[in-house]
Amino acid sequence: MTAPLPPAAADGTTARGAPAYPVTGASPTAVPRVAIVGANGHGRWHRRTVAPLHAAGRLRLVALVDVQPVADEPAAPVPPGVGVHTDHREMLAAARPDVVIVCTPPHTHLPIALDVLAAGADLLLEKPPVLSTAEHRELAGVLAATGRACQVGFQALGSVALAELSAAVGQGRLGTVTGIGTVAAWQRPDGYYARSPWAGRRTLHGRPVLDGALANPLAHAVMQCLAVAETVTGTPVRPSRIELERYRVRPIEVDDTATLRIVTPGGPPIVAAVTLAGEDFVAGEVIVTGTAGRAVLEYPTDRLLLPGDPEPREVPGRRGLLENLLAHRADPAGTPLIAPLARTAPFTAVLERVRQAPEPTLLDGDLVTVTGSGPERVVTVRGINALLRRAAEQGALLSELAVPWAVPPVCTELAALDD
Repeated sequence: MTAPLPPAAADGTTARGAPAYPVTGASPTAVPRVAIVGANGHGRWHRRTVAPLHAAGRLRLVALVDVQPVADEPAAPVPPGVGVHTDHREMLAAARPDVVIVCTPPHTHLPIALDVLAAGADLLLEKPPVLSTAEHRELAGVLAATGRACQVGFQALGSVALAELSAAVGQGRLGTVTGIGTVAAWQRPDGYYARSPWAGRRTLHGRPVLDGALANPLAHAVMQCLAVAETVTGTPVRPSRIELERYRVRPIEVDDTATLRIVTPGGPPIVAAVTLAGEDFVAGEVIVTGTAGRAVLEYPTDRLLLPGDPEPREVPGRRGLLENLLAHRADPAGTPLIAPLARTAPFTAVLERVRQAPEPTLLDGDLVTVTGSGPERVVTVRGINALLRRAAEQGALLSELAVPWAVPPVCTELAALDD
């Protein structure tokens, strides 16, 4: 995207003196006008989500924005009359949307979000919402000043299975929760890191971008753990210490394999053990251990195992983030957001420490197995699946499991998060 304008000041101008966008002023009961910024890539998933709502008259898709030609999406053809733009500012002025879905590279989120809010629209902002606590506070401040809403794209938070797990924790079915862990093992070929200029990068043109396993594809695993911890303590999670080990199997700038421990005052420790260089596919499990039993939630599939269950069972149902945002617009007091920006503050605090950590340790030679060639070349870490599962189940980092190639963690003490 092009560089956005700064947010509007109190006098109706931006910080550079340019006029702010006029507020749309649409009634919450009117059919909301929706635009998507970043219509290609993962934006096609959002287009498929929007299509049936548009067809049912629950919203009106008015614009798509992308710096590249908008790709065809057979499951969500562009409706007649939808404007297609290459600049989000041009779109905001022309289409006057009520809700904007922002699905662009993470380092562009804040400036685009501020432009959207200055235009008087509400936000569905893809994860990670921002890359630092300072950006998080800035966005939160503008939301408070404008009275707009921001839903963050952690769609797994709308899972009925997560709600059932949280209820079981709250009812004491696991006893006292002593630990929360997550394990996930995916595979990404070389072509994955050629998908965009920011793929596998820590910075781009001097700006932080932070791709990587923890920040991007497996961010949901971390956020699900934070949501369970919130249930355990009954209060928002406030990380006090973060311990981090990061590894990579390619000459990239970010982690593709990592163990992370989040320590919170008065709550159980959280350990994330994840890889994009796995031997076998593990979709992603949240493991909650208590004095009376253990629960496991496979969050991508909503399969749940609670104490006393003979085997995992699918718990169908997810509340859609966009539909929830539309309902919140119509009834702010009666329909809270599933993933408001404030709920993601602990995740942003963790992400900031990932961004500040030293370069990940390279794993190569006899530690890895290479298969395929060209864009389909895959590198896996030998024995990594078993190691990560032990880490998640025992609440340990790889360096604490006598793994010979593991490095000592980077440990950071955190001040309490602001409300």
